[in-house]
Amino acid sequence: MVLERPAYYRALTARDERFDGVFFVGVTSTRIYCRPVCRAKTPRLANCRFFSNHAAAERAGFRPCLRCRPELAPGNAPVDATAVLAGQATRAIAAGALNGTGLDALASSFGVTARHLRRAVVLHLGVSPIDLATTHRLLMAKRLLHETSLSITQVAFASGFESLRRFNDAFKTRYRLAPASLRREVLATDAVPVAPVPTMDGVELSLEYRQPLQWLALLAFVSARATPGAEVVDGARYARTVRVNDVVGHVAVEMREGTRRPALVARISASLVPVLMPLLAHIRDLFDLDANPDAIAAHLVRAGLIESPESVLGFRVPGCVDGFELAVRAILGQQVSVRGATTLMGRFVRAFGDWYSEACTARTANDAASLGLNLVAPTAARVASLRVADIAELGMPAKRAEAILALARAMAGGSLSLAAGGDVSASMKALNALPGVGDWTTQYVAMRALRWPDAFPSGDLALRKAVGNLTAPQLLARAEAWRPWRAYAAMHLWRMHSSSTPHGA
Repeated sequence: MVLERPAYYRALTARDERFDGVFFVGVTSTRIYCRPVCRAKTPRLANCRFFSNHAAAERAGFRPCLRCRPELAPGNAPVDATAVLAGQATRAIAAGALNGTGLDALASSFGVTARHLRRAVVLHLGVSPIDLATTHRLLMAKRLLHETSLSITQVAFASGFESLRRFNDAFKTRYRLAPASLRREVLATDAVPVAPVPTMDGVELSLEYRQPLQWLALLAFVSARATPGAEVVDGARYARTVRVNDVVGHVAVEMREGTRRPALVARISASLVPVLMPLLAHIRDLFDLDANPDAIAAHLVRAGLIESPESVLGFRVPGCVDGFELAVRAILGQQVSVRGATTLMGRFVRAFGDWYSEACTARTANDAASLGLNLVAPTAARVASLRVADIAELGMPAKRAEAILALARAMAGGSLSLAAGGDVSASMKALNALPGVGDWTTQYVAMRALRWPDAFPSGDLALRKAVGNLTAPQLLARAEAWRPWRAYAAMHLWRMHSSSTPHGA
């Protein structure tokens, strides 16, 4: 959708980073579109058109800038509390939901018809779902041409195209040059591709975000809950094994220092190249990279939770890369310490997961082993085939084992989805209906797996102590002022009161 001009032009001339990813500017004299932080000479207002998303700019005939690289822009503001179908579909499409499948299947996953889904997306974004999918595939391809040495054919399939011919046609139609020509242009500009990592058989990609990001605080939370053998925090680096669409691999993420724009760098094993789009979406969720820290901090100040935005600015709500794994951890963390839950999760993955060395090449396994990784968490289908006794013998009450088994069977059977960006209300209702899963677990899973920024475990004893030993209903009433970012309020309270920490989850 084309946006109002004066206010956005002021943000453009100021190169205000708070608007990075909120809008894009198409320059009619060059037919190129940029981010508002682009260091190129500012165009005249008369030559500018403003767009709310990549797809709208490309639909209008603009191609992405080689210098500021629009495909790296942080996502839009955090999910609105009244998120609608179009937003859910947009998120799914950005993560590759239409790669290798049709619109009917995606619409069915939302419980609507393809016609209804198409109408919602067009109304919300001004482009069709297919146009949106093509835009995201091309932007992913552009990233890979910039940052990796993958061949053109590898880039095409890694970006979700079903054939090299379709990739070349789409690229030439949208960007008015061939993929190989763009790579040559990249080499001729100051946008030098990231050097390949010699010790890893894979690719390295950057992940930008809005400043600030309290990276070490985020890692501290994740580190205390890292599953032994499957994930590890080593100083300022996070690494883990992953399974995406039945593809197994590993990834290591750390902050890149000394660059003009803030970014994390993700080193991704070669096996995961075919599933880069959903993988990158999972990593962005894990570190909450699409949050708008200014907006969240300002709101919590106005709501009276904090006196100064500096105390919460840049703090994030950690997500996850796999909803089932996170939910299992939440159940194991009921009424136990964080350390105790970590120990149980380690036993669980070792007992029912896979040895990473059996799912990858020797070189990849050696690279992962050097990071301290040798296990892959089990799937819901694998756990659904177990008995209660199999799980309980790891050292937990039978009721808790029953809850994990019920969770696995619900997810394996399709009656429960814990995918981020889906129908949050339906997922929370289905999760809360499982035996052994109460409101605390449901809200915690909604915070981290469903990425619901307004989730709030009001029954949490630590939260109640942090605000003066309120009862759960009293805390819930107090938290009304913190909507729609109650999840950030909870994380802030857990962090600021060192004696008040969440249960083992």
